[in-house]
Amino acid sequence: MSNRILIVDDEPFNLDLLEQELTDRGYTIERANDGTEALGKVESFQPELILLDYQMPDMNGVEVLKEIRHRGNDTPVIMITAYGTIERAVEAMKEGAYDFIPKPFEPDYLGLVVQKALERQKLRRDVEILSEEASERYRLVAGQSAQLGQAIEAAQKAANSKSTVLLLGESGTGKEIFARAIHQWSDRRLTPFIAINCVGLSRELLESELFGHEKGAFTGAHQLKKGKMELAHGGTVFLDEVGDISAELQTKLLRFLQEREFERVGGTKAIRVDVRVIAATNRDLDRAVKEGRFREDLYHRLNVIPITLPPLRERREDIPALSQFFLQRFSLETKKGFTAIADDAQEKLLAYDWPGNVRELANVIERAVVLGQGSIVTLSDLPPRVAGAETRTPSASLSYHEAMEAHKRELVLRALEQTQGNRAAAAKALGLHRTHLLKLIRSLGIE
Repeated sequence: MSNRILIVDDEPFNLDLLEQELTDRGYTIERANDGTEALGKVESFQPELILLDYQMPDMNGVEVLKEIRHRGNDTPVIMITAYGTIERAVEAMKEGAYDFIPKPFEPDYLGLVVQKALERQKLRRDVEILSEEASERYRLVAGQSAQLGQAIEAAQKAANSKSTVLLLGESGTGKEIFARAIHQWSDRRLTPFIAINCVGLSRELLESELFGHEKGAFTGAHQLKKGKMELAHGGTVFLDEVGDISAELQTKLLRFLQEREFERVGGTKAIRVDVRVIAATNRDLDRAVKEGRFREDLYHRLNVIPITLPPLRERREDIPALSQFFLQRFSLETKKGFTAIADDAQEKLLAYDWPGNVRELANVIERAVVLGQGSIVTLSDLPPRVAGAETRTPSASLSYHEAMEAHKRELVLRALEQTQGNRAAAAKALGLHRTHLLKLIRSLGIE
């Protein structure tokens, strides 16, 4: 599809010349003979670029440009005039003109300026689209629950600082999405966000991923490789499952957090970068420090701004909104027409304990959309483990916090019953650390 260009000039000869040159280059052209007509064509033709003559009888080019901007239109404008002076060029640029071309113009130069202006406009549109898509993704960190609200408030306050954020919580609670949201809320939003999963890689490979390596640093290092810390200069690095890194790499990470500099594997030159670090773990780092598996000084460097993401079973009031969000997303992806979830199915979603948290909820809704028919997710579309969840009706006389405490107690008692009182097994079944379960048992008064 050809780009739409509006050309504005009070001299028909100049309009003919411009139209011929630009039509030959494949553009769709609309003409206007004066400023008033041009303003009408901007509304009706919706051009992607405007070529605007400076010297016209009713309104000069700068006056037309001012009115275009006053109406909230940011279409790029190239000023053209036979009376080109530095003063007029500066005046036009101050009002938001993209460029300024004197007459008579060289056809090739005109074509180049037009091409660059259209490429810049396309880039702006792409960035806006990506920004909208990103904002849609970050809706996942929204919610009505008090626990999540506190986490969001802390994250937004910390977003524009350089302080390290440590995200804590069970697997599947959305720590990476939360980290991306913090990056999006910060003044680094237009810079790189690079995520690194610290699990599943050997110490050598993870060190190379983080800090890069020099050519010949080890067998197979045939060329220099920049690490993620270097590539993220000016932006944000997300260290997922940071509690799993080796003791030796913990030392190197500590030095980086202290100095914001590192050496590539096999290198001797210190490289300084401006990187904001967000880390995450589902491990109990307090316990790991006490047991000597995690450096205490590194823990304190990471734990500057700790934010705990609550499991989904502790913020059930967010389940309907999250379910609808996933329903819309997967309906769009699969080109299906699902619009709602049946009441009995929604009750089961609310009753289920979600050991896999938000990730498990997303998988359940995706399965329902892929296998289901019609426009409503029904009870039969849910997997048996969810469809068979015991629906609970909390007493209306209980306050929110009392109801949540009662539900916690019920979950813990059921897990202990199923494991014959084995607290380690019960903790594993609940997706909790054993120390956390012991604290819950004491706080809930369970014998």
